[in-house]
Amino acid sequence: MKRSDFRARLEQSLLVCDGAMGTQLYEQLGPVRAVEEANLLHPEAVLRVHLAYIQAGARITETNTFGANRSKLHPLGLADRLMAINHAAVKIAREAREAAGADVLIAGSLGPLGHPWWVSEAEPAEPARALFKEQAALLEERGVDLFILETFPSVQELIWAIEAVRSFSALPVIAQLAFSEEGKTLAGDDPLDAARRLAASDVDVIGANCGLGPQDALEVLRRMTEADGARFSIQPNVGLPRRMGDRLIFPKSTPEYFAHFAREAAGLGASIIGGCCGTTPEHIRAIAEAVKKLAPVSARAAAPRAEPVRVAAPPPAPAPKAAEPQSSFYAKLRAGQFVVSVEIDPPKGVHLDRILESAERFRASGRVDAVDINSGTLARVGMDALMLAAALERAGMETIPHLTTRDLNLIGLQAMLLGAWSVGGVRNLLAITGDPPALGDHPHVTGIYELDAVGLVRLVSRLNQGADWAGKTLGGATNFAVGVAVNPTADNLDEELRRFEQKVEAGAHFAMTQPLFDRESWESFLKRLGGQPPIPILIGLWPLTSYSLAERLLNEVPGIHIPESVLKLLESAGPRARDEGFRLARELFLWARTPESLAAGAYIIPPFKKYEEALEVIS
Repeated sequence: MKRSDFRARLEQSLLVCDGAMGTQLYEQLGPVRAVEEANLLHPEAVLRVHLAYIQAGARITETNTFGANRSKLHPLGLADRLMAINHAAVKIAREAREAAGADVLIAGSLGPLGHPWWVSEAEPAEPARALFKEQAALLEERGVDLFILETFPSVQELIWAIEAVRSFSALPVIAQLAFSEEGKTLAGDDPLDAARRLAASDVDVIGANCGLGPQDALEVLRRMTEADGARFSIQPNVGLPRRMGDRLIFPKSTPEYFAHFAREAAGLGASIIGGCCGTTPEHIRAIAEAVKKLAPVSARAAAPRAEPVRVAAPPPAPAPKAAEPQSSFYAKLRAGQFVVSVEIDPPKGVHLDRILESAERFRASGRVDAVDINSGTLARVGMDALMLAAALERAGMETIPHLTTRDLNLIGLQAMLLGAWSVGGVRNLLAITGDPPALGDHPHVTGIYELDAVGLVRLVSRLNQGADWAGKTLGGATNFAVGVAVNPTADNLDEELRRFEQKVEAGAHFAMTQPLFDRESWESFLKRLGGQPPIPILIGLWPLTSYSLAERLLNEVPGIHIPESVLKLLESAGPRARDEGFRLARELFLWARTPESLAAGAYIIPPFKKYEEALEVIS
């Protein structure tokens, strides 16, 4: 394809590139020695991926050759298949184009050489150029329309690849770098500096791919577009796992999120928009729909922007509206009744007698509406909260088991929830992320954390609508009342409010606070919230029994705030500290019951697992 023809296309319309070949092949084939070897061993699978992206609206499809250079193939014992792998990749892409009957450009994909050439002590330029030229020549002789040099961690290595292609080819070239969350390449290249160097290196489009999710990728694109006179491309990952302490939380970006991203990218001046790791044909379809009526921004008009562009939060996936939860506890909340729960810890062994006895006392008192059940507090082993909830439900006590995303993947979470609903009779739950394993007695264990608490609420909401996370229809729907945690005394209250809003939007029905020890904390939170909470909130109350307990909670338990006035009161009370602590809890409970508090209920945390003492607070 002539470069002038390619540039004319960019002037006429935005071009949509495809998404993640590697992750799509992994879904079909599982772990393989090299995804590029699938061109020879599983050509039908590669063909299916190409067709899916083309049918979704991609007008540039990349050959399955990202790692098909001699440097990467040699350690895998595949160097002697270099020609066969690259030739087969182009052949399969051409067959997909013909089968689809669409006007699609085939881009020969070249990736980096797989080790840090840019910091090598030896002179790496000539051997690097030779390796790139070898692969590029194989792709061109088999009939690619252009080249896409992608996921390069260094401007220098990318320029060597460009020089290798330009040493023999006049085909169009798209040159893309990978950036980290710090906004630089692995080699430390700044987006604007990199864009200026690449714009002077005889390429047709410059851009970024991989490395980042959509929002951070837009920030990189914004910086790159400050370079004059260039065309730009952007192909982000679906997102990257983020580490929070010991937690790895994986994003689940929706197609709607990518549609928002595509419109923002087009407004910034991107001429080519697509996806990278984790993106599916549905993400590409959303991009294609979002940009099909948008005109490309002229390269001559590219200029610095004063303000960064942020992607709007992804809207919830469209789904049938769920029915009202089938929960006596939630029915009372909806009716405006003040509800009371008592928090219990699952036993560390197999005996339930004491917990069942306490639950019967609560039920007989007529003053406790439910018991909420901790799940692996501080990542310590105990009986499963959902299993214990099933036993208490059979005993006639309504429950609110806590469910974390620490211990189960998406499949396991859905399986447990379906069982809890159908077999265990559980009708409420509290969705939380869960304490990381490093806090507990198994610090060597790795947490799962495929979702955070917001994602867990979305997951339960989908089950309530009769569909699983993948969108497949279930044989019936759950109808859980979903609770979430909120901390009115969080250090970063702006972030806490943002997360709370996300939980509500995801489908939360009620919330439970961290323990509060004074009215002022709650009242300040309500002011920041703007008055009436969007969903009913239960206030947590923990009757303190000593000054030392209060000190330990304040200093050792995450999320706990105890006012200085309470600490001084307990310290001065000495042996009467328990009486003072319970008096304060009773006063807060009575205040919470007043309409002025705007609290929908309260839950009591009995100290030292003396569950019967909760009745002293609510008497």
